[in-house]
Amino acid sequence: MQILPTISTTFIVISAIFVALGWAQIMKGNRESHQKLMLWGAGFALAFFIVYMSRTVFVGNTTFGGPEELKLAYHVFLIFHIVLATTAAVFGIITLLHAFNKRFAKHKRIGRWTAVIWLLTAPTGVAVYVLLYVLYPGGETRPLIEAILGTY
Repeated sequence: MQILPTISTTFIVISAIFVALGWAQIMKGNRESHQKLMLWGAGFALAFFIVYMSRTVFVGNTTFGGPEELKLAYHVFLIFHIVLATTAAVFGIITLLHAFNKRFAKHKRIGRWTAVIWLLTAPTGVAVYVLLYVLYPGGETRPLIEAILGTY
């Protein structure tokens, strides 16, 4: 299951690329291209979420395996990333709902913030991935499902 973090991080990067391209298209007035690119971005974000949550439930989250003196900084950064990601997800759903319901003034107003937050979330997610799986060996994992069922 070591490939799942790589897959989910790749999905986030692809999602951010689609969001950036979609934003560029709407700035040029290309609504149809904007819509398609943003839907692809949302689709890859959803794919990330499915892989991430599946891994969290069945495999577990990886603890930081780096040096003890970096743990506090890592956890502060991780909390910052989680807050950004959660905010981006909520804003993303609201932004999409405004678009689907043709409330374009509201969509435009919140969409700008959503895109900025998402484009900050993706690189922080990549940084977390690099810290957990590239620079330092991952720590322990325990599947959430085992913790809930008490089977560990």
